[in-house]
Amino acid sequence: MTQQLPQVPPAEADEPQLAEVRNFRDVGGLPTTDGRAVHPGRLFRSGHLAHATEDDAAFLSSLGLHTVFDFRNESDRRVEGADVDLPGVRNVNIPLNDPADGKEFWLLVRDGEIAQLREILGDGKAAARMTDSYRKMVVERTSEHSRILHSMAEESVPALMHCAAGKDRAGLAIAITLLAVGVERGAIEADYVKSNDPHRRYKVRRSSTSPDAMSPEVMELLSPLFDARVEYLRAAFETIEATWGSVDAYLAEGLKLAPETRERLRERLLTEA
Repeated sequence: MTQQLPQVPPAEADEPQLAEVRNFRDVGGLPTTDGRAVHPGRLFRSGHLAHATEDDAAFLSSLGLHTVFDFRNESDRRVEGADVDLPGVRNVNIPLNDPADGKEFWLLVRDGEIAQLREILGDGKAAARMTDSYRKMVVERTSEHSRILHSMAEESVPALMHCAAGKDRAGLAIAITLLAVGVERGAIEADYVKSNDPHRRYKVRRSSTSPDAMSPEVMELLSPLFDARVEYLRAAFETIEATWGSVDAYLAEGLKLAPETRERLRERLLTEA
């Protein structure tokens, strides 16, 4: 049975549709457990900015951003390019785990024939790989996530967080930020799965010239890698609780966030009480 997600208000009709920046959105409006909400215009998320058009860049420049956090690794940046320059905006590259780490794996995803894809992705292997990557990002990237939150508490707001597609590395970093300021768990999940909206999804590209390179079976095999599945995010939440006992302990012990740092973060990101 599919579990129903709590509803977050749908995107406004005037939500910007950027030409060459996928998965952009303002996470403002998400409710906290104490009756506050994320302040609009303080925290944004997207896919990479490397191919942004002049109009895209002009819109991003209009947001008053202090910092763009780029979570791509060197391999991503080599393939896609560096982010466009936004005058007056600091760009901070903090590489996080590739959700399907390994050059050989991605070469097969991009170039492999259907029999190879069945071998590495079939029978639940693709979804299991994604779930495992979220668990690893929580326990192996505490210093990076700590750096992000401390930076935002000090000066880096308004901020935009992105990776390549804007759903995994950026999705988890956004989720951790929202946990730190007390956003309701269901609202975090509902925002996360918005990355599945057709106009936000990462464009799957394959180099294979085989007649079945983009066949329905191939797309089905690849889909767990390119979906924002709530069970991936829940695996990260479960790992937090299994490893540290609670979200508060994770923030204090894992990410070294002092109470006063969390309060500064709340002041920067939330509406008035």
